Amino acid sequence: MSGTQHRLVTVNTVPERAKRLIGRVVEDVKDRYTIVHVANVERIEDVKETVKREQPDVLFTASMWTPEQAKEIVDIAKGIIPGLKTFSTPQGLQVNQGPDAVVEYIKENLPSLLDSKN
Repeated sequence: MSGTQHRLVTVNTVPERAKRLIGRVVEDVKDRYTIVHVANVERIEDVKETVKREQPDVLFTASMWTPEQAKEIVDIAKGIIPGLKTFSTPQGLQVNQGPDAVVEYIKENLPSLLDSKN
């Protein structure tokens, strides 16, 4: 088990959904990773302030953002923390395939993200 604790900020316009989905992921991977969901940001304009305040090492963008919006969010966050690990859920995944697909997608991609040394 990794002794590292990961501080996660999510960018999701529906905070309850973010909390619920990330809660499932955190529970499912707790034998390998310790992830603390420190904040959710609902608006792109609030990303900079939240990242400065929370100092996460991981940031996820949700599937309601277009690829362009997700890139903007990631660029803002990495402007504050250059080594920040980021992950963008593909646009429409939640709407088209439901919350289970989102949880599985994140879990499939989490090891390569968290174990990378970027």
